Order: sequence, then C-alpha cells, then structure tokens
Amino acid sequence: MARELDETRILMAESKQSDVQLVERLRQHVDVLAELIGPRHVGRPKALESAATYVERQFSALGDEVERQTYDVEGTTVANLVVERSGERSPDSIIVLGAHYDSVPATPGADDNASAVAVLIEVARLLRGRHGQRTTRFVAFACEEPPHFYTDTMGSQVYARRCRTRSERVVGMLCLEMVGFFTAEPRSQATPQGIPRWLRWLFPHRGQFLAAVGNLQSLSLAWRFHWGFKRGSRLPLYSVCLPEVIHEIRLSDNSSFWDQGYPALMLTDTSFLRNPHYHQSSDRADTLDYDRMAQVACGVAGALIRLVGIADHG
Repeated sequence: MARELDETRILMAESKQSDVQLVERLRQHVDVLAELIGPRHVGRPKALESAATYVERQFSALGDEVERQTYDVEGTTVANLVVERSGERSPDSIIVLGAHYDSVPATPGADDNASAVAVLIEVARLLRGRHGQRTTRFVAFACEEPPHFYTDTMGSQVYARRCRTRSERVVGMLCLEMVGFFTAEPRSQATPQGIPRWLRWLFPHRGQFLAAVGNLQSLSLAWRFHWGFKRGSRLPLYSVCLPEVIHEIRLSDNSSFWDQGYPALMLTDTSFLRNPHYHQSSDRADTLDYDRMAQVACGVAGALIRLVGIADHG
C-alpha cells in the first residue's frame, strides 16, 4: 500500500507540472475526432475508419502494440482497438478501460464520445512505463450508438463475449462515457427517472462532478475505484451502485460486460441528465471543459494504479 501511495504521489506531481500539456492534448484529440473527422458511424465508413486510425496511431506512438478485433457490420469492416499491458504477477487478472469512438449521425460527437476517447489515450500516456501486477487493457470500441446498441453488432458486446468465450478473468471494466461537460449552474443536474422521489435528495443537483455508476454486483469495484480516483484528482466524484432496472445505468458499454457477468462501472458526466447538446449538432469541441477533463484523466489513472497494483516507477 505504501508503494502504491508513493506511485500515486509521483503521478499527481507529474500531472501538476504538465497540466497545460495534458489539457492541450485532450483538446487536440477532441478537435481531430469531432471537428476534423466529424460524425463517425457505419453510414460514413471512411470517417469511422479515420477515427480508428487516429486512435491506433496515438497508442502506437506510446510504444503500444494495437490489436484490431475486426468484424462485419452491414458489409462494412469495423474494429475494436485493443492495447494490452501484461501484469507481472497476475497476468490472467485483467482490468479493462474502454470508450467507444463512434457517434450518432448529424452530430460531431465532442462529448459523446470524443471526450472519453481523449481521456482513454491520455490515461494510457500517464501510465506509460509503469508496471502493474494485473494486466491492463485499453480498448476503443466501435458501434456503441444506435442502431447497434443492445445488438450483436455493438463493439463492446463483441469484445465482452470474446472475453467470456475465452474464459478470461476480467476483474473490472471501466467504461468512459461522455466525460467532458461540467456546469455549476443551480439545478443543472437531473436525476434518473427510476430513482424514487423520496431518495432524490441524495443526488447532486449541480453538474460539476464525475459519476462512477455500477450495478449492485459491482459494489466492490466501485469502492476501490473511488478511493484510487480521489488520490489522483481534485474533481468531485459521485459513486453509486443501483439495480439494473434503472435503465439509465445500462446506456453504455458497461452493460455489455454486465451481460457477461463481469463487474463494470460507467464513468460519466451523466450525459442527457446534464448536457443539453446530447446527440445534437451542437455537441461541439468548444462546449467542453478541458481542465476538468484533465482531472478526470488523472483520477482514472490514480484508480488504475490501485486496481492494477502498480508499485514501481519507470
């Protein structure tokens, strides 16, 4: 535990020294995906492939080997992009950090989900050269958005089913889903409709936090993630585990892992419960808060240090 704390302090010190660079890299990733490439979906296969290629090159520049898990959707070949950093003592014990890189048509998809892909890349950068006891996988998923959601063509469904077919021991999956929109305006944060009115006072009413949302089977993962995140970030974190009958908690790639019996969390700015640009043409790069996104990246990196068991530097 002491070495883990030392590693987190090193990470925090480095992030404070390079906040400006981290913010600018996050902004660059979002600009390329949302503004340069734009809508990314099977209906625009060249744009979807351009997004995949961009992500692949970013990981390769970090020195990682990228596996393409390809499959066919309506005659178009799409790919999940997988980077694996093997654990030193328990390589068969796996933590997955993932984000989908596609968008719905007619939106540039800055928050949904370029923000999450940007954080995925930068967490991988923050942890480059650090060695975990468990294996870490960074995965960029294709085809999360409708009409693929909850179908066999959803990228995370394809990937999670492969994990189960191979009897892989995924001890935790962290799903990055819209992590760039924050506001301190009063009553800017809505509560899921499935939450009883008498419990709604327990939920925040200003959209200035990151949420870590799990199902009831992911409670232990949520606890460990929470304390790792808080060691790495100044951003408020609201952690909650709820029954899956509250459908809002199943609206991203975490649900694919729950379907296979794996613990998983959705890390999110809460999407349409906060962001008025959700699935709109106005979901643009200039609506995001890159300083807070940098805090998300540092917090997730801090959580991975705890979850993967990173104990040495360099």
